[in-house]
Amino acid sequence: MATRDLAIGIILSLQTIVGILGNLSVLCFHLFLYLTRCKFRSTDLIIKNLTIANLLVIFSRGVPQMMACFGLKDFLNDFACRHVFYVHRVSRDVSIGTTCLLSVFQAIMISPLNSRWAELKVKAPKYIGTSSIFCWILNMMLNIILPLHMTHKKNNTNFIQKRDYDYCYDILHGNITPKLYVALILCRNGFCLILMVWASGFMVFILHRHKQQVQYIHRKNLSPRSSPESTAMQSILVLVCTFVSLWTLSSIFHICLAVFNNPSLWLRNTSTLIAACFPTVSPYILLSHDARVSWVCFAWNGIQNLLNFS
Repeated sequence: MATRDLAIGIILSLQTIVGILGNLSVLCFHLFLYLTRCKFRSTDLIIKNLTIANLLVIFSRGVPQMMACFGLKDFLNDFACRHVFYVHRVSRDVSIGTTCLLSVFQAIMISPLNSRWAELKVKAPKYIGTSSIFCWILNMMLNIILPLHMTHKKNNTNFIQKRDYDYCYDILHGNITPKLYVALILCRNGFCLILMVWASGFMVFILHRHKQQVQYIHRKNLSPRSSPESTAMQSILVLVCTFVSLWTLSSIFHICLAVFNNPSLWLRNTSTLIAACFPTVSPYILLSHDARVSWVCFAWNGIQNLLNFS
């Protein structure tokens, strides 16, 4: 095994472990809220869908690529190879769409009651479940032809063009089809990106205006802690900046993979690392800006103290 492959395998292993632990922590956190009958927020269902999509992205792309870096390149049969790539593509698109849905929903809920969105603000929570299911179904339908282009490494058929993904082959039917498919994906994801940036900018504007209106209340508060508006703005800005930067990098590498018929091993591995960055870091961003986390930690410490005392 080459030293470069070993180093990339170790990096992918660390990223996979950190991503799995972070997303499982989010699911355990919401499970604890459910068991303690804590009041749920309207965005909790969206966050749980985002967490599941993130886990599927890590398991379907990060884990196979990590195993390939360690020398295991023929561990998937034809059926598994087709469906692993299909699950990865669907879950990745659902992760992007759900992040966009989260931002738009927050923008609707934070809008003033006297705005033209007042009626939509009342109806929006009722359609969260429907919107999440629609996001999954839509992306499953849009990527339905992807398994037809994948085959396992043991397939000895002489294809005219194929792209090597270390553990699977992507069969290329001409030069125009892959590039057109990538262009359509980038346009769709770009639309989600524009919606997310607009919604986040709208929220920051509303929160900043609200902070100015109640500024005299915060002046009387001698506590060094940040105001709720500042905390909310920081959460929005961190999530948006992380998403925009990683999405831009990931799009650049996807374009390179589509342009080159035989991309280098470095390009494939770097693309995998960047594609898994947002599913890895997003749960930590969400947990670090959720005020209920401190309450859960306090309750858990109280339970442990009671058990030790008894």
